[in-house]
Amino acid sequence: MKRHSPWAWVPTLYFAEGVPYVAVMTISVIIYKRLGLSNTDITLYTSWLYLPWVIKPLWSPFVDMLRTKRWWILTMQILIAAALAGIAFTIPGPFWLQGSLAFFWLMAFSSATHDIAADGFYMLGLNQHEQAYFVGIRSTFYRIATIFSSGLLVGLAGALQVLTRSISFSWSLVFYLIAGLFIALWLYHSWALPRPAEDDERVQKSAHDILNEFWQTLVTFFHKPQVWVGICFMLFYRMPEGLLAKVSALFLVDSAKNGGLGLSDGEFGLVQGTVGVIGLTLGGILGGICASRHGLKRWLWPMVMAITIPDLVYVYLSYALPADLFIINICIFLEQFGYGFGFSAYMLYLIYYSQGEHKTAHYALCTAFMALSMMIPGLFAGALQESVGYQAFFLIVVGACALTYIVSALLKIDPDFGKKKSA
Repeated sequence: MKRHSPWAWVPTLYFAEGVPYVAVMTISVIIYKRLGLSNTDITLYTSWLYLPWVIKPLWSPFVDMLRTKRWWILTMQILIAAALAGIAFTIPGPFWLQGSLAFFWLMAFSSATHDIAADGFYMLGLNQHEQAYFVGIRSTFYRIATIFSSGLLVGLAGALQVLTRSISFSWSLVFYLIAGLFIALWLYHSWALPRPAEDDERVQKSAHDILNEFWQTLVTFFHKPQVWVGICFMLFYRMPEGLLAKVSALFLVDSAKNGGLGLSDGEFGLVQGTVGVIGLTLGGILGGICASRHGLKRWLWPMVMAITIPDLVYVYLSYALPADLFIINICIFLEQFGYGFGFSAYMLYLIYYSQGEHKTAHYALCTAFMALSMMIPGLFAGALQESVGYQAFFLIVVGACALTYIVSALLKIDPDFGKKKSA
């Protein structure tokens, strides 16, 4: 059978990986805000949607054992399409909250499983040289999916609201559109995804073997040097971002009488979904370049400052409440650029901590702590904001940056880690 070029499926596979994640984590927040849910309820309900990514390591062995990764990818894509259609169907109805949340949960679990299968398939479908060559391509198309979802789709919903005069009907049309897109992606990938021989060569393992391997993974994970410092770093380095992530989006679209900036969906799509994502991407690229030249240890503190100090822009925005969209864009770009640069230290530390035996499984556990670090503060962020207001809340976020500095100061990192090795 003729082997399709990786260009035929790697970009679209990672585009398909990015869209449902953004729909679950960002678009859901905007929808529920527009439909009148309180900030307390929005952050509580949508933060629980991180759970599939928190417990993802628990079922990843079964994805390896049962069926092929190609099968899992295609099955999850059609389930995501069904979940998107379910959200579209329930939003205009009387039980829009219960129905949409149920389908968001289905999409979250399907998306997390799709992540497991896609990342595994990437290593099976490409040789080592191709994996290195396409690592930037996959990241780029994931970012394109982010701009498409939180930028173009949110903007489209805003435009449709002008035409239809209905928030729920406008979002319903948008979700039907995304569902159709995923059906098209499913059909396309049914043809384009290769069938690597290694994908069929699954080793049959008993439940006892899987449990034993998982136990060994946990034991070795918790016997690493600086294990508790490492876990505290994974949980608290992003504490300010965990508080800020969902509330910042709510602040941007909330009305001026509630202390928000009152952006329309179209304006939000430009500010957060486009300019912000570009800043995040550029910051991440620069962070990777800097760490590769001088190592993580050398750049740790500049990255710590980059991920914390720009949070002050939300303090400024909440007090000044500027109406000029250009100023708002500059502020969000700076905050997201700093976050992208500072987040590089976090991701590099996860790789550093995962070194040694069981490094793939240990990295998966690290990403579970990463998801938990966003889930826990998000659960109560909305309630905290509604009790103190946006201005005081953003000051609390800046105060929480002290945790980032404390856990960073406790780390012990090899000075050579991350440096490009000389030939």
